[in-house]
Amino acid sequence: MTKRHGYALLSAFVALVVALSVTILLRTASGDSTSGATATGRRPHHGSSAAPASAGTWVGSWAASPVGAEPGTETTGLAGRSVRNVVHANTGGTSARVTLSNLYGQAPLTITHTTLALSAGRGTATARAETMRRLTFNGSYAVTIPAGGQAVSDAVRIVVPHDQDVLVTTYSPTPSGPVTIHPHARQISFVAAGDRAEESTGVPYAQRSTYWRYLTALDVLSNEADGTVVAFGDSITDGLTSTMGENRRWPDMLASRLRSAAGRGADVPRYSVVNEGISGNQVLADGLGRPAENPSGLSRFGRDALSRPNVKVVVIDLGINDVTHSRTPADGEKITDGLRTLVRQAHARGLKVVGTTLTPFGGYWRWTRPLEAMRQRVNAEIRAGRVYDAVVDFDLALRDPGAPRRMRPVYDSGDHLHPSDLGFRKMAETLDLGLLEGAGQTEL
Repeated sequence: MTKRHGYALLSAFVALVVALSVTILLRTASGDSTSGATATGRRPHHGSSAAPASAGTWVGSWAASPVGAEPGTETTGLAGRSVRNVVHANTGGTSARVTLSNLYGQAPLTITHTTLALSAGRGTATARAETMRRLTFNGSYAVTIPAGGQAVSDAVRIVVPHDQDVLVTTYSPTPSGPVTIHPHARQISFVAAGDRAEESTGVPYAQRSTYWRYLTALDVLSNEADGTVVAFGDSITDGLTSTMGENRRWPDMLASRLRSAAGRGADVPRYSVVNEGISGNQVLADGLGRPAENPSGLSRFGRDALSRPNVKVVVIDLGINDVTHSRTPADGEKITDGLRTLVRQAHARGLKVVGTTLTPFGGYWRWTRPLEAMRQRVNAEIRAGRVYDAVVDFDLALRDPGAPRRMRPVYDSGDHLHPSDLGFRKMAETLDLGLLEGAGQTEL
C-alpha cells in the first residue's frame, strides 16, 4: 500500500466517524425517547422541518398528567378519528416536541399522523396554516405505542411564542382502547372523523371535548427559560374551578409572573412552569384499576415530576384530599411522612422542593372538627420546616381573617374547597419567586 493510499483510507475513516457522531448528536438533541414505542411508516423527505442541534435549553412549556381511561373507548378507542388537543404554551421556543401516552391502553396504539401547529385564536380548532408541522418518531411518521407506554416525538423547527395556544393533532386508523385521558382540562379540545391531522380549518372538528387525550407534554427549545418548575398537586393545582379556556390556574399565573419579572430584569430564576395536578389526587392512596386511575402522589412522582426536562424545582400542594378522606387521627402523621418521602426522592436528584400549607375547607361537605384539627397539625409540621425546603403559606393567603377555618368569600369558588380565579391569582402572587432559587438542602 502506498503512503498516498494510506492517507486516503485514514481520511475516509475519520470522515465516517465524524458523520456518525453528528448523527448521534442530532438524535439526542431531538429528544428521541420512547417507552417501548416502535416507529413505522414512511420516512420524511429532505427539507422536512425536523430540528437540528441548536442553542437553547429544553424545558416544559405545558404538561398534563395521564389520569385514567376514557369511558366508552374500551373496545375501539378513537379509531378512524382525528384528536385535536388544544394546549397553552407558557414558555416560548424555536423547536418543539410532544409526548404521547398509552398508559391506560389495553392494546398497542398505532398513530399514523401527528401534527403540531399554532392556533389561529383562543377557543378554536383552526390552525395557522403556515405553522403546520408533521411530527416524526425516531424518523418515521407512524409510531406504535405499547399498552402502558409512551412515545416522545422528534424535535421539529417551529417558533412557539409564549402565551400561545398550540394544536397537537393525532390520527389512529385502527382500534386500540381505552384512550388515556386527562379529564377536567378546563380547555375545549376537538375531534373530527377521518384523517384530518393536517387540516388547518376547524370545519371538520365538530365534536368538542373537555378532555386532553393521549397528549401529556409539550416541550420547547427555549432561550426564555433555563429550567422547569413542576407544580405537583390535586384539583387545586389542576385548576378544577378556574374559568374554562382562560388559563387562570395558579401555575399559569405563576408562569406569567416569572416571565414578566425576568423581562423587567428582576433577579429571579428564568424558569418555565408545568402543571402536574390531578383532581382528587392524594399523597397516599391510589385509585382503582391496574394501572391505577388517579395514581397517588407517591406512585406518580417519578414520572410526573422528576422526569420533566431540566426540572429545577418542584412545588407541592398536596394533602387536602388525604385529610378529607381520613378515618383516624394517626392519618395526619402518615400524610406528612408521605410528603417527606417525595422530598427525599427530589433531593436524590438534587432538586429543591417548595411546599405549601393546606388551604381552608370550612363549609365543605366533608368538613368536621377532627379533620380540621388534622389539617392544622399537618400545617404546623410544614410551617416548622420539618417537611419542605421552603414554605408558601397558601392557608394564610386564602383564609378569612374573621373565620380562619374558611376561605375568604372572594377567594372561594362557592364549594368552600376550591378557589375562584381571584383565589388562584392570590396563590400565585403569594409565592416568593426567590424561593425557587437554590437546591434542596433539608435533611428529613
